[in-house]
Amino acid sequence: VQLQASGGGLVQAGGSLRLSCVASELPFINYDMAWFRQAPGKERELVGFVGGIRWSEGSIYYADSVKGRFTISRDNYNKMVFLQMNRLEPEDTAVYYCAADLYSGLNYRESDEYDYWGQGTQVTVSS
Repeated sequence: VQLQASGGGLVQAGGSLRLSCVASELPFINYDMAWFRQAPGKERELVGFVGGIRWSEGSIYYADSVKGRFTISRDNYNKMVFLQMNRLEPEDTAVYYCAADLYSGLNYRESDEYDYWGQGTQVTVSS
């Protein structure tokens, strides 16, 4: 199983980026998908989550710090998950990781819950 993330880069505050993650060798529709981020000296934190087939349709959650600015979505046919990031702030600077879990349940915020991880993509927001 492999998760390949892409789309990071350097952007000015107020700008936008779209992260993509493609999964291989995974029954994708069965898996919960999430984006986490980790800034230097900080713990890895959940940014956005979208449930797989075991969840009700539209089960999406966001960290409070990104609500209204970020949108997570998934394309089950192409085995991809996306994170559209708008109105970026310097505080969003971090390495962003996509992650997959067969069923996270109430533990979806916990990074230890996830089975598979992408390699990370750097997002840097300049002020």
